[in-house]
Amino acid sequence: MKKLTKNDQELDPIDRALILALHQNARASIRALSRQVGLSAPGCSERLKRLEEGGVITGFSVELDATALGFSLQALVRVKPFTGKFQAVEQMLADMAECVVCYKITGEDSFVCHLYIESVSHLDHTLQKITRLADTNTSIIKTVDKKLPNL
Repeated sequence: MKKLTKNDQELDPIDRALILALHQNARASIRALSRQVGLSAPGCSERLKRLEEGGVITGFSVELDATALGFSLQALVRVKPFTGKFQAVEQMLADMAECVVCYKITGEDSFVCHLYIESVSHLDHTLQKITRLADTNTSIIKTVDKKLPNL
């Protein structure tokens, strides 16, 4: 059994099933979730509340389809700010509309950014903004496979 981080409770098979069901459809009703995991609706609701209070579930979100939004390409860009430019790069990435997720990381690079972009020329234009202040290494995303960690 794996421990919950905040209060040392253990995840049991029902908790795992509930997390998996929510991962597949975060909008599922309590009634639908309770049927999937084999609990009553009040029991399922209580489990969800415990998982939220324990810090395992931190929120429910919306997943966007980049293509449906008009972005035909996605890219991952590793960013290594020039000496003395770290804060300027950090602010620029935070303000950049194309940057949908940005991780501050350790190692040679300081950031890894997930960009939604319309075209290769849009990517070039976006990278030109960044390369004024940093070195970049770019990879085009071919497919996205969203997996749940092995619980």
